[in-house]
Amino acid sequence: MAYSSTVFNQVLTFIPRAQFKGFVHMHQGDRYVKKLTTWNQFVALLYAQATGKDSLREIETGLALHEESWKHLGVQSVARSSLSYANNHRDYRIFEGLFYEVLSQCKTVTVEKKFSFDNPLYSLDATVIRLCLSLFDWASYTKTKGALKLHTLFNNRTQLPEVVVTTDGRVGDNTAGKSMDLATRLNRGDILVADRAYVDYREWRKLNDAGIYFVSRVKSSMHIDVVGIHRQTTDSRVIADERILIGEHNGTEKYPDTLRRVRILDSTSGELREYVTNNMTLSAQDIALIYKQRWQIELFFKWIKQNLKIKTFLGISKNAVLTQIWVAMIYYLLLAYIKFQTKFSKSLLELTRMVREVLFVRRSFIDLLSLDSTTVVRFIEPPNPQLTLGL
Repeated sequence: MAYSSTVFNQVLTFIPRAQFKGFVHMHQGDRYVKKLTTWNQFVALLYAQATGKDSLREIETGLALHEESWKHLGVQSVARSSLSYANNHRDYRIFEGLFYEVLSQCKTVTVEKKFSFDNPLYSLDATVIRLCLSLFDWASYTKTKGALKLHTLFNNRTQLPEVVVTTDGRVGDNTAGKSMDLATRLNRGDILVADRAYVDYREWRKLNDAGIYFVSRVKSSMHIDVVGIHRQTTDSRVIADERILIGEHNGTEKYPDTLRRVRILDSTSGELREYVTNNMTLSAQDIALIYKQRWQIELFFKWIKQNLKIKTFLGISKNAVLTQIWVAMIYYLLLAYIKFQTKFSKSLLELTRMVREVLFVRRSFIDLLSLDSTTVVRFIEPPNPQLTLGL
């Protein structure tokens, strides 16, 4: 990488440009465009994510201060009126497609977390992004509130979102979960953990028939018939490990096979937890651990809400909001890819803060990774004395 290349330019080299151009062509993103191409729009929105910009005016001003740098990025225009029009009218599916291309790239370098079991582990959940209904009238949630939901299938081993489905707030979690068609998307032997919002006997049957394991909490409305003891244990925390049938109306018709219920005392709170699963091999303690790992997706939602711009938006149309969300998710993947590829030992948050401070500095990115948030000041070039204002 040439010394004249900025950190931002080096980050952009991780974008698969050929695939990006393919999505632009597919959705006619650059048709009749003279200056603000889809690439220009993407660079501007990625810049806003990296630096935490809250408005189009901030983006325009910030890029204008680095005119020579953004020209090297291939950006021809940063006018906020043009960016606003592009956000509202250029198909957000261009960036959705790019997200999955970058995700495929990330999977080639990820370092997987280790568990006491060998099976790949996935968490399914959703998070709500509150919106003002009077502005975002397409995102109705209740009569007086608006909201957008991000339904996510999260890979607990790689810490990456595998599938993201965006809906308005009225769409139920289980409905969105069904749309992911997890029985064909996941592989035999994979484990899916989800909370009680996703209890669906027919979906469980599809997963079981595909050789996919699931772990969920027992709903209070479930009528359970105990048909036998699954496994005896000397662990005092395991109250029961049973084989069960789902016995309420049409329950056995929707899921006729035997399931397993684990009743265990939580080691932290001392509360009784009940889990239902089709996995008959793992220990009761592992079943409880698997469900506890579902907390990783909650931490992921918390991280993106705190560190990406997905709670305040640069436009009010559905297309503008979804465009911003997909670019934000791409930025998360880029940071994760850089962390994995370079074996950066510090946290993703640390990397995010460092990149924000040195985005337009002309230094090798590899030099940056040897520093931390307290020493990154060494990375920034000293000002030119000739440009310093005399007092």
